[in-house]
Amino acid sequence: MKVNEGIRAREVRLIDANGDQLGVKSKNEALDLAKKANLDLVLVAPNAKPPVCRIMDYGKYRYEQQKKEKEARKKQKVINVKEVRLSPNIEEHDFNTKLRSARKFLNKGDKVKAAIRFRGRMITHSDIGKDVLERLADELKDIATVETKPKMEGRSMFLMLAPKSEKEKEGKK
Repeated sequence: MKVNEGIRAREVRLIDANGDQLGVKSKNEALDLAKKANLDLVLVAPNAKPPVCRIMDYGKYRYEQQKKEKEARKKQKVINVKEVRLSPNIEEHDFNTKLRSARKFLNKGDKVKAAIRFRGRMITHSDIGKDVLERLADELKDIATVETKPKMEGRSMFLMLAPKSEKEKEGKK
């Protein structure tokens, strides 16, 4: 944002500190008015004809903007994607262990990518792998929604699960 002498326009539409329009003034006249008020002349709409400038305390304005940005960053939620690897011929106990870890990730608010890697001749029985992924999704349907259905990519099959929002959980009760 351009301030005081950094403004290049010869004429500007001026707005004073209270938000009242003072009309079109020359740049020097606008600078004088800002100096008399002990404030800065700030270019707020450079593309307007003529450009719009405002008389304000620029330091205070920047401080407020930084404060707003910091608050916005605090409210952002970072979503991680955790991966759970399964195999098509997984045993019951191993499946339950993977299920528990997927449930833990979902409860923490992370997305879960369930992957099955087919080795050797297993790839001919991709339907078995799909059944395992669908079973996992079915077991987790109380806390997760299926984001992408099971699909093959090379020798692997993937399924994405996202945690349900609080509203979705309450709607089911």
